[in-house]
Amino acid sequence: MRPDGPFGWEHVVVRVERAFAFVDLSGFTSFTDECGDEESVRVLTLFRGAARKVATDFGVRIAKWLGDGAMFVAVDSRQLVCAVLEFHRLVEELDLPLEIHAGLAGGAVILLEGDDYTGGPVNLASRLADAAGPCEILCTPELATMVPADAWVEYAGAMQVPGFHQAVEVTRLGPVASPRTSSTA
Repeated sequence: MRPDGPFGWEHVVVRVERAFAFVDLSGFTSFTDECGDEESVRVLTLFRGAARKVATDFGVRIAKWLGDGAMFVAVDSRQLVCAVLEFHRLVEELDLPLEIHAGLAGGAVILLEGDDYTGGPVNLASRLADAAGPCEILCTPELATMVPADAWVEYAGAMQVPGFHQAVEVTRLGPVASPRTSSTA
């Protein structure tokens, strides 16, 4: 920051390449209403424990907790893709009463005030997570090329994403252990 802006400082724009994932528990509000706060806290505690484990194991950062969700950020796109796939597998293994859904995107963004990100890839990852159904991971074709050999990729086509003027090419992906059949990109 420089001391010459309207509030005594001016922002310096710093662009960086990052990959982002938003993961969320499907149906959490309804689950909380039906099962109560204590059970919801138990599920969130398991969800967050799994998120922390994959963040540590794959060298990605949990940038924000979003109630029943989380935002992951990574310098290495492949690590992020692998982390989300492992997170999906781990949550299934925990046999939680709710499934997760996720959206992933990457590219150049603005690093804002040293600890936050803004730009198209962040927004796209968030909107893809919103569009994903239970147990679904949606991502850009560029990130889909990063899937490990033990995962599947399926082209989903062009999708109108809220806030984006042009349709966005989207892929689905998941771990082989997932109930879907395996296919390749």
